[in-house]
Amino acid sequence: MADTVVDQSEDHSDGSKLRTFLSILKKFIGVADLASVRFSLPSQLLEPTPNLEYWNYLDAPNSFIAIGTSDEPLDRMLEVLRFWFTKDIKYAKGRPCKPYNSCLGEFFRCNWEAEDNAPRIFHQQLIGGGVGNCSGPAASSSASSVRSTASRSSSKSSGASTPTMNPNLSVPQTGSNPQNPIVRVSYLTEQTSHHPPVSAFYISCPDRGLHARGFDQITAKFTGTSIKVMPGEHNLGIFITLESRNNETYQLTHPPAHLGGLLRGALSVSVSDVAYITCPETKLKAILQYYDDGWLRGSTNKVEGVIFRYDPENDTKTRIRDVPDEDILVRLSGAWKDKISFTMGPKPFNTHPVAAQTTIIDIAPLSVAPKTLPPDSQQLKNESLQLWGDVTKAIHAKQFSKATSIKQVIEENQREKARERERTGTPWTPIFFTQATGNGGKPDLSEKGRQVLERAQKGNWSMAGILDDITTTERPTTNVAIPDSVAEDAA
Repeated sequence: MADTVVDQSEDHSDGSKLRTFLSILKKFIGVADLASVRFSLPSQLLEPTPNLEYWNYLDAPNSFIAIGTSDEPLDRMLEVLRFWFTKDIKYAKGRPCKPYNSCLGEFFRCNWEAEDNAPRIFHQQLIGGGVGNCSGPAASSSASSVRSTASRSSSKSSGASTPTMNPNLSVPQTGSNPQNPIVRVSYLTEQTSHHPPVSAFYISCPDRGLHARGFDQITAKFTGTSIKVMPGEHNLGIFITLESRNNETYQLTHPPAHLGGLLRGALSVSVSDVAYITCPETKLKAILQYYDDGWLRGSTNKVEGVIFRYDPENDTKTRIRDVPDEDILVRLSGAWKDKISFTMGPKPFNTHPVAAQTTIIDIAPLSVAPKTLPPDSQQLKNESLQLWGDVTKAIHAKQFSKATSIKQVIEENQREKARERERTGTPWTPIFFTQATGNGGKPDLSEKGRQVLERAQKGNWSMAGILDDITTTERPTTNVAIPDSVAEDAA
């Protein structure tokens, strides 16, 4: 379906923005997939951020680098879940936004310098409130952490020996003066398909023998009061592989989400339905049931879950109620925008005393971790921050007409390149990945992609010898068309 360009309003007040947005959406009531339409919003309705920069899962990279730390399979599943609950801090703490649509061939790369400060998880300590079969310095450190959290909560209770507050295994916010070792995480993503719009991503942490990858693609539908967003057919979730654990792999699937508050003028994100985390190698699976606003005792943002033993060859359990009690190892409960805790065993979560409810994540003190970006002089012209740089500058200056003009130049140039490829029958081939889609949802890096991430791990942002034919360039201005060699096909 062709891109739809929407006329720009000259009134830039918040009320006008909402009215404009609703008037646009009304045109698409009944459209099966808004994402396939790829309509071009006026610049005053956009967040001045490229989609490829915004759409990542490392809001708390210290939770990612802690995956695979434990020798116990159940603890590793809990480490994966802790990461899962941190990937959407931008939505839990910020406001919903619409970044720029991505161009075919556009790419983004960055590093995170993650502090190794995540508490170690040893579930055996939590069974019956005692320490199980854990040993060694790490186990002693974790046991001390659990005990110190409990003792702080009971220090004012006249010598009472029973803690009144649950242990806390949440990751802390990394400060400006980290006290723990730093682990570097490198990230590369590329827009690999335009119709449908799909991007591939790869997260690399060789110091921990850890990587993650997947395809990002959404489908969206306007219901009249909200926008329902779901993973597209090529988006099979996040695949996390523990290379140091014989390539043990976890698949994390995305649940549907809703953008609501359109009529109230107060946009918010809610999550509904079910997410799954599976690991065939350990035969452990987690089911997470999300509840939309008001579905559970009048509360919002609720999530409940279980970790249980499953048969990868006969995976039939899709709802929490389907899982026999004898297979349940852990129950989880909480609010995904606030705090989530877990209890050991099949007993209902609320039947456990507070002291036996262990916090796995507390979002309240966390904020989105900063990225380390390539220097402007070493970015290529089809990197996100270069390609959209002048649009961003104009939006920040509230020069919305100028921003929209520049944006339209970029988009029209890419449409022309798409028409040229169609005329010549030339297929598009990604640069940093070997598949545009498919491969079971797990994109493979090309040799160029591997080189980019290897250099990023060393803090080397040079692309010499990798993409010598694409050099840095000045950003386009309103009256200058983008050179033909700029990244392909705008959305």
